[in-house]
Amino acid sequence: MCRSIKTLRAPYAETVTEADMRAAALQYVRKVSGFRAPAGHNAAAFEQAVDQITAATRDLLGHLEVRGAARLSDTQPVS
Repeated sequence: MCRSIKTLRAPYAETVTEADMRAAALQYVRKVSGFRAPAGHNAAAFEQAVDQITAATRDLLGHLEVRGAARLSDTQPVS
């Protein structure tokens, strides 16, 4: 679905920043909503969705256990 979203978990990504997670969330919301940039009356809902998906991504990556790799929260701080 969102081919421009890169894999953020180890071993595919050595470091993952808050900006990486937000960029992935933004691409997802753009794809699902069909808007590259929402109209003013949809901007708050669009931004809220990006924030929530960024938080869900951070939580997911922090809890994933990949064999042979440490969890994101064990290896690097999220900035």
